[in-house]
Amino acid sequence: MEEQLTVGRVAGLAGVSVRTLHHYDEIGLVRPSARTSAGYRAYSAGDVERLREVLAYRRLGFGLREIADLVDDPATDAVARLHRLRALLLDQRDRAAAMVTAIDRELEARAMGIRTTPEDQLKVFGPQLYEVIGSDYGATRRTEPRIAAKVWDALGDARTVLNVGAGTGSYEPPDREVTAVEPSAVMRAQRPPGAARCVAAAAESLPFEDQSFDAAMAFSTVHHWQDPVAGLREMRRVARRVVVFTHDASDAGWLHRFWLTRDYLPEAARLVVGRPSVDQLAGVIGARMEPVLIPWDCADGFFEAHWRRPEAYLEEPVRRAVSVWTRVGPKAEQRAVGRLRDDLASGRWAERNRDLVALDTAELGLRLLVA
Repeated sequence: MEEQLTVGRVAGLAGVSVRTLHHYDEIGLVRPSARTSAGYRAYSAGDVERLREVLAYRRLGFGLREIADLVDDPATDAVARLHRLRALLLDQRDRAAAMVTAIDRELEARAMGIRTTPEDQLKVFGPQLYEVIGSDYGATRRTEPRIAAKVWDALGDARTVLNVGAGTGSYEPPDREVTAVEPSAVMRAQRPPGAARCVAAAAESLPFEDQSFDAAMAFSTVHHWQDPVAGLREMRRVARRVVVFTHDASDAGWLHRFWLTRDYLPEAARLVVGRPSVDQLAGVIGARMEPVLIPWDCADGFFEAHWRRPEAYLEEPVRRAVSVWTRVGPKAEQRAVGRLRDDLASGRWAERNRDLVALDTAELGLRLLVA
């Protein structure tokens, strides 16, 4: 028989007061729908599942009216709502990690007698991840022409292109009519003069009519979206063609193949736990999948770009332009960089990766999805 929990038992397990549960009952947010053998009102398994969502949203800071809309959303099922909730919690974790990184830097500065400005002190509260990692983005994240050519070719004959999660616009095709979407003010501010017009919006809720564009593209951004599935569906809704540059985050495709994640930064594995696989993302939009090789002298400084130039990962500006380093936290970063520095000095890295020297390109899980 299905276990039914009394109000008092639920309050004790969830760490909330009975008064709170009574309030949720009164406003119709979570009502115990079962009865115990003694006739007392009790929570069924479904009631508990709903309460779990409500309490999680409350701890994320949502108001009760907002929560009611979220848990009653007719367009989502229980699994979709869990994915949404998980994404929000991960986003909160990333914000906290970014704040810790910013505070660690301030502590280092103060130890050297340097005082940060009031503006910098306030910037660590409430920013998105790119507000922390994106200030020097343009210095190391540039268009790699060989990868750009592959992306632009996949756009086919599209004349109007929507670039979702556009960042600084590195991979926007120069010979098409482009509209950019970017939620981060820091990234929008770094778009060069003459760049395509940029709309402040999120991938999951694009402010455009159905089939407004010939094509929609997204370059190395899906892993930052709160709900990648919803974002891809939105791209499919507003465009007849979809092109997405992303990566295969599986053990075989990335974690064990790339020496940096395999030997120095295993913490990267937890960043992709629960994230939709590249196969699932392709399935959402009915896309074919093409591998993208990384040239040894790649101009763009994304995470895997320096696979044959390991010394680059010792440089602070290189790491600050890649979200992985911020998300794993300063302790993991310092340990990985220290170990890599020692291995480069001793020749251990060269011995372990001697086969890479002869390669002009590497297959490290980068993928192009074309639908």
